[in-house]
Amino acid sequence: QVQLVESGGGLVQAGGSLRLSCEVSKQSAMSLSMGWFRQAPGKEREFVASIISWRTDIQYADSVKGRFIISRDNTKNTIYLQMNNLKPEDTAVYYCAARLGAQSANVRLYDYWGQGTQVTIAS
Repeated sequence: QVQLVESGGGLVQAGGSLRLSCEVSKQSAMSLSMGWFRQAPGKEREFVASIISWRTDIQYADSVKGRFIISRDNTKNTIYLQMNNLKPEDTAVYYCAARLGAQSANVRLYDYWGQGTQVTIAS
């Protein structure tokens, strides 16, 4: 069983930055493809970014390209989402997710999910 624990959410002003962290319990976390998703009130959960372990392939949603950076530290079994130039429309609960296999932007393909962390951007 894989457990994911997110941290780093909070309330910031528009234009500010936050860094989210997701600690993965599984020792062989390197075998997992990891992703960040978000869900705003009344909306479906949507893809934000993903990364795989053995390559540097990274994917971003168009809405966050140039502002968000996903990274991972395999020595700490942790992935990060650096969020810069935040906008009110970035307000959502952010979820960390993991899957065995190739990275994907499809929320339905992820096997494990964290509990989520709230990010609120004030205008």
